[in-house]
Amino acid sequence: MRWTVHGERRIYANPWVDLWLVDVQQPDGHRFEHHVVRLRHLAVAVVVDARKRVLMMWRHRFVTDTWGWELPMGLIEPGETPGEAAAREVEEETGWRVGAIKPLVYSQPANGITDSEHHVFRADAAIYTGPPVEMNEADRIEWIPMADIRGMIDRREIVSGGSLTGLLYLLLDEATRTAGTTGVAGAAG
Repeated sequence: MRWTVHGERRIYANPWVDLWLVDVQQPDGHRFEHHVVRLRHLAVAVVVDARKRVLMMWRHRFVTDTWGWELPMGLIEPGETPGEAAAREVEEETGWRVGAIKPLVYSQPANGITDSEHHVFRADAAIYTGPPVEMNEADRIEWIPMADIRGMIDRREIVSGGSLTGLLYLLLDEATRTAGTTGVAGAAG
């Protein structure tokens, strides 16, 4: 069922976020103003090395006053493709430069309230270029074994939506790839 949009008006804006009131009508006829948050879109990078480790950052998020492991990510700048943004963020935030980068998964994390798009990419190699230029991003930068990620998610050491989406898809991709090579996929129980 499709909602009808009768109009919208911006009530707040800055370079990071726009807040709008949208005059909507639900299929049952109920009409009201719905708050919509318009955000710049995000690029996320899952960098995996030959030893099946993922490049991650241990960082503090002041909004929730929590620490957690996250993938390199950041806003897509005007004139930049999502893939270019993901590669740039990896190097700025970690000091590692990726080569080939390919789309992994796309998500809209809260599309009932925001138009935010998360473009998640995978890179299977990186070269260390030196310390990160973004000094305020992470307390530590480490290569985390892929085998440890599920437990870290279960212990809530990884809670960022962009990181969870990328890592869960990576684990699914790896499990599917492994199942396909062992002949287990599609086997009846």
